Amino acid sequence: MERLEKELLLTLLFVGLSIPGLAQGTAEAEGSASRDIGHALTNIKVHSDLVVIPVTVTDGKGRVVAGLQKEQFELYEDKVQQAITQFDTEDAPVSIGVIFDASDSMQPRMRQARAAVNELLDHANRQDEFFLVRFSTRADLTCPLTTDREEVRQRMESLEVGGSTALLDAVLMGIDQLKQAHHTRKALVIVSDGEDNSSHIAESRFRDMVKESDVLIYAIGITDSNSFTGNFNNYRPTGSALLNEIATETGGRLFQVSKLKQLPEVTATIGSWLRSQYVLGYVSSNDERNGRYRKIQLKLTRPKGYPKLHASWRLGYYAPTE
Repeated sequence: MERLEKELLLTLLFVGLSIPGLAQGTAEAEGSASRDIGHALTNIKVHSDLVVIPVTVTDGKGRVVAGLQKEQFELYEDKVQQAITQFDTEDAPVSIGVIFDASDSMQPRMRQARAAVNELLDHANRQDEFFLVRFSTRADLTCPLTTDREEVRQRMESLEVGGSTALLDAVLMGIDQLKQAHHTRKALVIVSDGEDNSSHIAESRFRDMVKESDVLIYAIGITDSNSFTGNFNNYRPTGSALLNEIATETGGRLFQVSKLKQLPEVTATIGSWLRSQYVLGYVSSNDERNGRYRKIQLKLTRPKGYPKLHASWRLGYYAPTE
């Protein structure tokens, strides 16, 4: 009964309006000190006056760190400390959309791409649900939401390869499909070389939809490139740069894979990060409903005996207007 009540509470916490945060960041705990170190991993949502922030905490090797208590966390909104009124951890099921590149440029990498999806399915929670979007010149929903992993495998194995690459159109199709998700945690996993050359979506529309969504995006880059720099304001960067920008804009991450042996570790990492989070909630001390962007800072105190810790979250949200 206690577990049921906890699951109900977390469900209520996560039902609400998606907040399109524009900044992302991480903090590194060394004693009680903290500083920004990298990319955020999660989104922020608001239910009524409650601001809910999922936080991922890892060690220096990217492994999830469990067992922290509320006292180890401090939350600040626009530099004003907030009282954490909700604190919990959960291993909740996830609704996952696989965005699978089947364009001409992926032909030499199809074996690796299919292996990546199979590894993701193998590491899934038994209650996780999946759908599959295949894209080349256009994006198509190949397999609707299902908990039947074998159906996803079969649809993936039967995909035909050929055509140009409409990656951005496929991402937006995935975001739209997740509106029908049965779970509150939602994610897209892109498997691609990132070479977009065929999308029809306008730049402003694409950027707005990605920022406003409550979807966490990870990308598995099947590429030999070792360079992924760029600015999200540049609409059509290619390869790893594009995948990195799409992922980090939502608080996710790009994992580059050039060797098949890397896939088990990468997909296991994605699975553990998706399901192992600390859920922090607070009611803002700023009761103005002006729709303005508010910055979130988090400080994490490392308990004695713990390794060096890295906490990741999205660094802001828009205040409600009503």
